[in-house]
Amino acid sequence: MLDIKYIRENSEVVKKAIVDKKINLNLDELLVLDERRRTLLAETETLQATKNSVSKEIPKLSEEDKKVKILEMQEIDLRQTELKGLLKVVEHDYENLLLLVPNVPAPETPIGLDSSGNVPWAYWGPIVGHVDPKDEAKVAEVPTKFDFAIKDHITLGQELDLIDTERGVNTSGFRGYYLKNEAVMLQQGLLMFALEKLRGRGFTVMSTPTLVKEFALIGSGHFPAGREEIYRIANSEQSENEDDNTKESLYLGGTSEPALLAYYADQILEEKDLPITVSGVSTCYRSEIGSYGKDTRGIYRIHEFAKVEQMVICKADLIESEKWLETLRQIAEEILQDLKLPYRVLNICTGDMGSAKYKMYDIETWMPSRESYGETHSDSSFTDWQARRLNIRYRDSEGKIKFAYTLNNTAVASPRILIPILENYQQADGSVVVPEVLRKYVGVDVIKLKK
Repeated sequence: MLDIKYIRENSEVVKKAIVDKKINLNLDELLVLDERRRTLLAETETLQATKNSVSKEIPKLSEEDKKVKILEMQEIDLRQTELKGLLKVVEHDYENLLLLVPNVPAPETPIGLDSSGNVPWAYWGPIVGHVDPKDEAKVAEVPTKFDFAIKDHITLGQELDLIDTERGVNTSGFRGYYLKNEAVMLQQGLLMFALEKLRGRGFTVMSTPTLVKEFALIGSGHFPAGREEIYRIANSEQSENEDDNTKESLYLGGTSEPALLAYYADQILEEKDLPITVSGVSTCYRSEIGSYGKDTRGIYRIHEFAKVEQMVICKADLIESEKWLETLRQIAEEILQDLKLPYRVLNICTGDMGSAKYKMYDIETWMPSRESYGETHSDSSFTDWQARRLNIRYRDSEGKIKFAYTLNNTAVASPRILIPILENYQQADGSVVVPEVLRKYVGVDVIKLKK
């Protein structure tokens, strides 16, 4: 959420962000509501000041004058009641529109309508290392070369008894799946490998709630625009306490990010304790309604998965937040380099980055059967957009209270990351070599055909 004062003073900049990010919002409507809201508040405060003044005068007045003043006070009470009703309606509409205002993207963010406007920032391969996107000859090379006909991850998963989507669909519906045998160990190993790396980098590791309240999803920016992608628990409005009449919906988190942010909601941190670096591991759920017809085969786009997320809360400083954006990206790159998986980094354009983001990178890993890269990591800077929604503040060295800046990035998400592992490490005999850094978790060097 942007500061309303900033919106008033920079309305044209915000309007451009609305257009560039393809947000359905009339900013002038919000500004009219803001003016109306301030007018009502000012009148309410004036009436209250009058009441306070008159209440002090009444004891000193004659009985006749008291009656006159009391009648005036009653009229003021009636007007205050009327204003309260008007203000409630105006503030409701105002707050709903304010939640739709996007973050203004960084000046270097590419302007684009959709993913076609994303700009390659770097390429990496286990043999060639980093490749500049301008080196078209190297970029055009196939990252992993085979001298045999390759199989996709579903064929490998079926033949090696690692993945069962048929029975997964029978059990949990469309996009359901089972992981089996070494695939289970691969996934758990990946999660542990990521957590160990992050803990070694000073991150506090947390196992976060899967069920979250609405405020956490509003705070992270997943609501209101992304409601269709989030599962709501049908019976969550029923209180477990028979004496408690309050009702509140619960949702299945699509990432641990909302839960990690909510952990610090309504807190005033101390600048000396910043940055806060945390990592959450959780099962994640997404309806994927917006991806109808896309990636329906295999385990690329599914409803349920496991993920290790990185999150940073730092002071309100663009230079420091930029440093952390790059650090989070580097950690994700390190993980892929440790796995020896080819990937590329994209600078995400305005039309593909979402409302909340100030700046964003995606990391896409090479998936041979697709003959292309597929997204496996997403690295984002939010400035104070999320912190304002969740009231995450800190006291600076001069004692001033400020909203913090937040960032997050994927460390690893599975089973999608299993796709490039299985496909890039496949062998001519149908087996799959286990990446060296995961062998201690999997217990074997090679996943072979079952006899």
